[in-house]
Order: sequence, then C-alpha cells, then structure tokens
Amino acid sequence: MKLYAPWEKAFKKVSTPFEEFLHAQTTTGLILMIMTILALILANSPLYESYAHFFHMNIDFNVGSWALSHSLHHWINDGLMAIFFFIIGLEIKREITAGELSNIKVAILPILAAIGGMVFPAIIYFGFNQGTLGADGWGVPMATDIAFAISALVLLGKRVPTTLVTFLVALAIVDDLGAVLVIALFYTDTINMIPLGLAGVMLGVMIIFNRFGIHMILPYFIVGLFMWFFMLESGVHATIAGVLAALAIPSTPKRAPESFTQDTIHLLEEYEKYPVQENHQMHEKQKKILDNIKDKIDEVGTPAARLEHTLHLPVALIVIPIFALANAGIKVDFGSIGSTILEPVSLGIITGLILGKVIGIFGVSWLAIKLKIAELPKGSSMSQVFGVAFLGGIGFTMSIFVAELAFVGNPELIFQAKVGILTASLLSGLFGYFWLRAVGNKPSQI
Repeated sequence: MKLYAPWEKAFKKVSTPFEEFLHAQTTTGLILMIMTILALILANSPLYESYAHFFHMNIDFNVGSWALSHSLHHWINDGLMAIFFFIIGLEIKREITAGELSNIKVAILPILAAIGGMVFPAIIYFGFNQGTLGADGWGVPMATDIAFAISALVLLGKRVPTTLVTFLVALAIVDDLGAVLVIALFYTDTINMIPLGLAGVMLGVMIIFNRFGIHMILPYFIVGLFMWFFMLESGVHATIAGVLAALAIPSTPKRAPESFTQDTIHLLEEYEKYPVQENHQMHEKQKKILDNIKDKIDEVGTPAARLEHTLHLPVALIVIPIFALANAGIKVDFGSIGSTILEPVSLGIITGLILGKVIGIFGVSWLAIKLKIAELPKGSSMSQVFGVAFLGGIGFTMSIFVAELAFVGNPELIFQAKVGILTASLLSGLFGYFWLRAVGNKPSQI
C-alpha cells in the first residue's frame, strides 16, 4: 500500500517556495491528525501511566559543575519547538519581503482580518474568565493552526479559488506573528537581564554576519544556539530565539541572478568539450565544472530560502508530530466531559475560537470591503470568506502551546484548555470544510 504523500509529486516538478510551503503544511496537517489521535488513545488506555512518565522524565546536561535539567516535555516545548518557531520566522520574513504581505494593497485584507481574528477571541474569552484564575489564558483562542487550516482548503481542491488559499496563508502568517508577540510580551513571568542582554548580543552578532555578507549557515547556527540558551535562562520563552534567528538570516543572494545564466551556459559549454569515457565516467575536469555550477546555484539562492526548503519537511514530519504526541494526550472522563466543557476556561476558548474568529475574520473583512479599504480576493465570495473564518478557529498547535505557558503549574486549567481547544478545533474545522464544500465552485465551473 502506497502512503499518501501530497508533497511527493511536487518535487518531481519545479515548485515555487509558496507551492512547497503549501505541500509541507498539508503533510503537517495529515501527520498532526494521526499523532493527535494516537496521543488521545494512549492517554485513555492502560498505557497512560507509561505515556505520562515517558514525557515527564528528566534529561540532564552536565559540564563540570554546570547543569541543565528539564523534563522531556519541557525540552520539546522549549527546545524542539524553537525549530518550529524558526520556520515561522522564515515564513514571516518571506511573506513580508517577497510574498503576499509585500504588496500593501493585497496584504491589507488578511492583515485586518488577522487582527480582528486575534482581538475578538481574546475579548470573548476574557469576558468568560474575568476575575478568575483562568483570566491569563486570553491568548489561547487568538491562534490559528496554519497546517490544519490549509490542509482543509487543499482537500477542497478546485472548489475554492487559489486566491482564497493565499488569503488564508497571509492571514495565518500575520496570526503567527501576533502569537509570537503575545508570547514574548505577556507570557514571561520574570526576566533575568544579564542572560537577556547576552541573547541580545548574540542577535547583534548574527545581524553583523548578515551585514558583512556571510552566507554560510554554520556561523548562524552556532551563534543562534547560544542565543537560544541565553533566552532560556533569561525567562523569556526560548522559542522566541527561533523567530529572531530567522529574521537575522540573509534573504538576499550572494551573486546577482542576472549573471547566473551566462555563467552557467559558459560552464556547460566547457563541460561538453570533454568526451564521455567508455565506462561512462566523467572526466575530472567535468566534475570540477559541476562543482562550480553547484556553487553558483548556492550563490544565486539565499540562506533563508535554503533553510526554509530544507527544514519544512523535518518540522512537518518530526517536530510538530512529537509536540502533538507530547501535548494532545488528555485523559478524558466521558462522564464529566460535559461539565468540563462548561467550565469558564473551556467555554471561553470554544466561544472565542468559533464565534470570536468568525466575528473577527469575517466581520472585519466585510467591513473593510464595504468601506473600500480592501478588496475581496479575486474569484472568491463573502460566503467563502465566511467559511475561511471558521477554519481560522482551528487553534490546536499554537493554542496548546500558549495554554501550557498561560497555566503553567495548574494542570486542571491546562486540561480544561486542551478540552476546549480540541472541541473548538474539531467543530470549526468540520463546519468550515463542509460550508466551503457546499458554497464552493464546482470543478466543471473553474
């Protein structure tokens, strides 16, 4: 049986970075769903104790008298997820410099929709939890899970226009940027200034590397690792180091693309001068020429693009699934699930992710279009934007991540938050998908 791999065919043709991004997100959504179901099965089976013990066992790093000790769960959320946030940083940078967010006329609608989709869920949640221990969780329903949301649209195929997919991607990127800012500004309890200052120094070193035209990845990796460690020690969430490191990575080529074609043609002409040997082995000169061509390909590309291309699938297939396995496993007492959903935290998240996202994304989009501030994505309708607004209510990855920060040390509230996130994400995803399927264009009409 051949496994479903939506990205496999894409690499048999020339794909744009945007196309590669979509295929990676679709893969992430599929694997994420499988790992979520597996986590829920393990958490509600006789293996629960082993499952919980595994992710809470301590992993220590010792160098002389210095020691760094955290649970596996902590290493995943603070360490492995830094790579996920690094990819988010690269995506944000790409969209701002060369993507949908680089043209303000095109970007204004998803930017306004994303802001509305963050503000209204937070207000609704806070209305349910004002004056309670759960009030700190206002950031939980602000997030949209880009992988699940895009996967739902991709599954609809030609029933939705490409411009609607682009609108959702741009919206989700702005949403991710908002989530990063919320984590950095509001979910930091205590700040140790010396490590934070050292993290700033490391960022400065990376920016200097960029300014001096250093395109090798290794120096950025080494300095970025130190920045992550100092950020971890500072009290600011260490994953922010991933975003900052991404913004420091060069996004301009070392060699001008205009000279690439002529240089390559000249080298290929040189390559053809050497006859093929009887055993089909290349001449040593030909090998040198091919190495030269490879170097020129690297020079005409950018480190940011190479890293995004290289890391997308490992993040999709390893980082996010491990995060889901470690965080989505909630032990559900089906006898009390009804009362749990009605708790202020769960109810605030469910209402925020479903109602708040629709009011924020669809309502703000409708208002912006009516006031002629923005234009509807070409070939789409307000009914389809309404469906996309529901897909925006799929919080999952980022929502769970924020919940772990908001309610640290309070497992009961974390449990209520996860129940709310899973419930809202399921309902939003199903309604959004079937709504778009019902109102979308039929393939024969495209």
